[in-house]
Amino acid sequence: MNKKSPAKKKAVPVPKGHWTNIGKRHLWPPYTQSSIAPEPLAVSGTKGCEIILDDGRKLVDGVASWWTACHGYNHPHIIQAMHKQLDVMPHVMIAGNLHQPAALLCKRLADMTKMDKVFLTDSGSTAVETALKIAVQYWRNKGIKHRSKFVTFENAYHGDTMGCMSLCDPEKGMHKLFHEYMPRQYSMKLPSGEYGFAEFEALLEQLKHTIAGVIIEPLVQGAGGLKFHSSDVVAEIHRLCKEHDVLFIADEVMTGFGRTGHMFACNEAGIIPDIMCVGKALTGGTMTMAATIATQEIYEAFDSQTLEDALMSGPTYMANPLACAAANASLDLFEQESRLEQVANIETYLYDALSSLKVHKRVADVRVKGAIGVVQLHDASWQDIVSMRTKAVEHGCWLRPFGDVLYVMPAFTITEKELKKLTDTMVSLIETLD
Repeated sequence: MNKKSPAKKKAVPVPKGHWTNIGKRHLWPPYTQSSIAPEPLAVSGTKGCEIILDDGRKLVDGVASWWTACHGYNHPHIIQAMHKQLDVMPHVMIAGNLHQPAALLCKRLADMTKMDKVFLTDSGSTAVETALKIAVQYWRNKGIKHRSKFVTFENAYHGDTMGCMSLCDPEKGMHKLFHEYMPRQYSMKLPSGEYGFAEFEALLEQLKHTIAGVIIEPLVQGAGGLKFHSSDVVAEIHRLCKEHDVLFIADEVMTGFGRTGHMFACNEAGIIPDIMCVGKALTGGTMTMAATIATQEIYEAFDSQTLEDALMSGPTYMANPLACAAANASLDLFEQESRLEQVANIETYLYDALSSLKVHKRVADVRVKGAIGVVQLHDASWQDIVSMRTKAVEHGCWLRPFGDVLYVMPAFTITEKELKKLTDTMVSLIETLD
């Protein structure tokens, strides 16, 4: 492979009064220590699988805008549906009302998941928070008041709001600073093998009178380090939850909508959870929207003549018609185009393109699942991460390594040429590490 950096456009110096300088002064960026972070890139547009910078450079997006833009950017079918909805009704409150985009979306999600009731929210975190509320109130409505804790797993990440933070890894997760602030949950190593499952079952048996549910990111744990586990593990956890009368909650905010090779990770495990959370790719990366989906059995615990049994939850922009239109258009594309076949092809390509890195002295592991390719490093420093992010841009790619992983999770519509550019860049970044 040619080790020389590819020809590239140079960044144009930003004028002092440029809007980016105003933004840097007032915008509080996510997950960033601004004083030591690289300068944010000025983005003027998106198209297909590319991010277009204000100075004219184009970057192949290797992370699909935080794993959302599964069909690529600006897909005409989604954009057309949103324009049509925008002219009619961009928003109306859903409390006491119902509109066609929401009605259609809820039916489609229920049919796809083989579940029954869909609570539409406005982000993955609120979807998980809603799942927690549903689980706790489910038991209370059945007259059981003390089942309010959750079992979660090492390397878990479920969001940034308080309930979600309490589910994240309490020792290694990014929210450990708030340990004294958050509710206390039961965190354990993800079970595997006879002894691991024996320990998990013993915990369920010992604490089942306080446990409302078990929550898991099935097949792939996302922001906790992109750790993989098998569908057999998911199926066995689900079986034990059923055996011990504990609710099983699948957080598919990241894994849902084809990312792991099936429409939902639970499909590969052959299970139907009690509650499922979806988001991110739900609208094809165009609008913020998520959903908490429950079985009829769960819903029936809330269905009575008593107001106190109702789920008292409702984000202001719940079931936003514009987001519902985008989500319905995104689901159209899954039905009309060969997205899962594209994911399978991406999986094969990533495996072939990244496998050579397994022997590199700085590489601890290389793993691929669906449209996810992960290179885990030995002793990755913050300087390594920052350097790789900066050099990726120089190669014409947008990659966001974090922790100890350099990874790629592109749009399913990415071309082989674009995918090759991403994987070539990943190989080059690893080869430049000391």
